[in-house]
Amino acid sequence: MHLMRIMDFFIVNFNALFIMEGRTMGKLSKFIGNKAFYKMVLLIAVPIMIQNGITNFVSLLDNIMIGQIGTEQMSGVAIVNQLLFVYNLCIFGGVSGAGIFTAQFFGQKNDEGVRQTMRFKLWMTMAITIFTIALFLSSGTTLIGSYLKGEGTAEDIAATLRFGTQYLWIMLLGLPAFAAVQMYSSTLRECGQTILPMKAGIAAVFVNLTFNYILIYGKFGAPALGVQGAAIATVLSRYVEMLIVVAQVHRKADEYAYIRGLYHTLKVPKDLTWKILRKGSPLLFNETLWAAGMAMLTQCYSIRGLNVVAGLNVSNTINNVFNIVFIALGDSVAIIVGQLLGAGKMQEARDTDNKLIVFSVACCSCVAAVMFLLAPLFPSLYKINDEARLLAKYFIMAAAVFMPQNAFLHAAYFTLRSGGKTIVTFLFDSVFIWCISVPIAFMLSHYTALSVIMVYVMVQIGDFIKCLIGFVLVKKGVWLQNIVTS
Repeated sequence: MHLMRIMDFFIVNFNALFIMEGRTMGKLSKFIGNKAFYKMVLLIAVPIMIQNGITNFVSLLDNIMIGQIGTEQMSGVAIVNQLLFVYNLCIFGGVSGAGIFTAQFFGQKNDEGVRQTMRFKLWMTMAITIFTIALFLSSGTTLIGSYLKGEGTAEDIAATLRFGTQYLWIMLLGLPAFAAVQMYSSTLRECGQTILPMKAGIAAVFVNLTFNYILIYGKFGAPALGVQGAAIATVLSRYVEMLIVVAQVHRKADEYAYIRGLYHTLKVPKDLTWKILRKGSPLLFNETLWAAGMAMLTQCYSIRGLNVVAGLNVSNTINNVFNIVFIALGDSVAIIVGQLLGAGKMQEARDTDNKLIVFSVACCSCVAAVMFLLAPLFPSLYKINDEARLLAKYFIMAAAVFMPQNAFLHAAYFTLRSGGKTIVTFLFDSVFIWCISVPIAFMLSHYTALSVIMVYVMVQIGDFIKCLIGFVLVKKGVWLQNIVTS
């Protein structure tokens, strides 16, 4: 009830910005929804925001806890998390291809279709996880070392490598649980059922936070394990989240009808497999290459020294907490618009998408203003040196300035993806980062004397080109298609 009252208050005040004397201002009417529209959106988005918000807030606390024991420990963990981010997005891309079909099958009330997409997700996440574990076991130390080429003493670099390696070996144990959670939770969200993943996520982050405190610092008689304790806590939390989601879904098969008979067979029809691969492979490659591109950007920045790695880690952690708004609203685009397309409601899908994009950018403009004003406060929470703290402050401020731009890009990406335009999203996202963003970062960081903050800003400015492309593609409606019956 309290959540509904808060949502009602928010909706009324948002509409009040655009409605005067009961009439919507001019041509803005096609971009502004009514109270029922925003209630529907927030019923989907708010649980995702809560789950991601708590997860990222606890990640912030986790980050601060590690930051209390040393800059080298925090930098080592940050580098490993950047590498695992590539795996996370590979899993996301692997389930997202099938997820386009899941949303549209659910819009058609086709439970067997949803089951088949879940089986495809199972095979895809297993393959990605096995490959990733093998890669890190064979080359993990080398990959961590590639971020340690910048300024810093030999002792600091060796310590950072040692702490990063310790953290990585334990984190690998949690990858199967993460994959299983994504298989189930992505399906629940695509079917508009966001409450259970939210509850499981909340439980998991509190487990993570509790065991972080106990194992990092050695409380209640436990040994002080430092970065290894942080990794153990994260792995435990992932298995708790997996058990909650999987057990609850199968226990309430009446509520989640598509779960019945899920494992009676693991076969996926050839024609559906081909459709998902045709539409989904670009998404998988896109997420993989985009994440690898982000890792490359960080590597380019890192040649300016270990303080840059520490400052950027602080900034990214804070940025993730504030980014939950446009991430959740982007997920809402995929869910709501995907279901409308599956039901053949093309005009309603276009109208809804326009309103969602405007809503996302408007919300994130407000969030960005708060983030910018609070930027000087966050780095003071860490026990890092003054240079790293100053860099963190300016990274946070720069991220805040470009948040509305990123909100539009995120919503445009999910709009194109909801209609199965995965080749377009591949070009729009990962090809862009490798052809534009990475060359900008590489050239400016290696061959100019520009500060690392200015290099970061120039990379963000380059994304304006992508905004123009996204605007044209969304406006032309190239994404308006039903892919499950085509």
